[in-house]
Amino acid sequence: MSKTGLSQAVVSWLAAHEAEMVALLGELVNVDSGTYNKAGVDAAGEVLQHFWRAQGLSVSVIPHETFGDALIADLPCPEAKDQRPVLMMGHRDTVFPDGEAGRRPFTVRDGRGYGPGVADMKSGLVIEAFVMAAFAACGAPGAPLRMLTTSDEEIASPACAPDITAQAKLCRAVFNAEPSRRNANAPAGNQNTQVVTRGRKGGVFMRVETVGKAAHSGAHYERGRSAILDLAQKVAPLHALTDLQRGITVNVGLIGGGQTVNTIAPSAWMEIDLRYIEPPQREEAVSAIRKIVETPAVEGVTAELIIKGEFLPLVQTPESVRLLEAYTRAAAGYGITVTADFTGGCADSGLTAAAGCPTLCSVGPVGGGGHTPEEFIEMASLVPAAQTLALAICDSI
Repeated sequence: MSKTGLSQAVVSWLAAHEAEMVALLGELVNVDSGTYNKAGVDAAGEVLQHFWRAQGLSVSVIPHETFGDALIADLPCPEAKDQRPVLMMGHRDTVFPDGEAGRRPFTVRDGRGYGPGVADMKSGLVIEAFVMAAFAACGAPGAPLRMLTTSDEEIASPACAPDITAQAKLCRAVFNAEPSRRNANAPAGNQNTQVVTRGRKGGVFMRVETVGKAAHSGAHYERGRSAILDLAQKVAPLHALTDLQRGITVNVGLIGGGQTVNTIAPSAWMEIDLRYIEPPQREEAVSAIRKIVETPAVEGVTAELIIKGEFLPLVQTPESVRLLEAYTRAAAGYGITVTADFTGGCADSGLTAAAGCPTLCSVGPVGGGGHTPEEFIEMASLVPAAQTLALAICDSI
């Protein structure tokens, strides 16, 4: 079959399976899969594995002890000279607590689908799974296809980052189906827009633990060394490292410590979020943070900086621009105007870009309200998002 004929067949196949897409989305959303709920994240994975196997796709499992397993589905293309797959990627974990899916199950109201993780990013997983199924039914697009779904993106992928990097090094291109959005700057009434992501900041999540010396705050104040006082005097200098013109931000987002109100605090802690744009900025900022943290503000108090998780920046390259151009052409066939923005938000796409694989992010259905009870997708964008992704894959090979 010609590439044009295959593209038309895949687009038609996807259009004919909208009801099944919606059903799979509901099944995924109705599984609690908060990052720290390994059983729930793996249960969401079982839903996808069942679907993949029903489409004749091969499935591999990369086990993880603490967090959910990473899963891979493959569609081979033996006749392709270049056996590097096109990789579609997404995460199954959400930010919501156990029981949220029961309290807010998947529902459709006024053309929008709601439920925990519906946009970020279970609808993206659905369109990727159906693109795999469409090519399995109609024929591979001239290259092997692979889908990778991971389990811990919401906390910077401490378990799955090596899996993502390893897969990126084996693949020719990556499409990450984080949610897209409407262009807020489009002319009034023009809803045929889609914003994807051309670049993302890197992010480092850090914890500071300080140790002082306890003492009775009334009888023996002078014997104590307050870990809280030390920590408090470091917050303002840390925030002062922010340089908005260069795209660097430092935020102390959590803080705590102490023993009782009448005890000089023997310990305290805080958590820091660092965001940056260019890779060299990372070491510069971390070094400055470390110097502030490890320099005592209170004599006798010690502090340790711990890196808990990290996202790498998504940096645009000429190769990723060509992916964007392919995606833009595909969307234009549906009358959709695509623009590409830079965002301070982080995602696993930074890992694949850092591994040298051309990457395009936010190719999922149009949505919004992520990480809130108002999270939604526009149901009418589900099939076109799958069709556009399929055509972009064909165009990029």
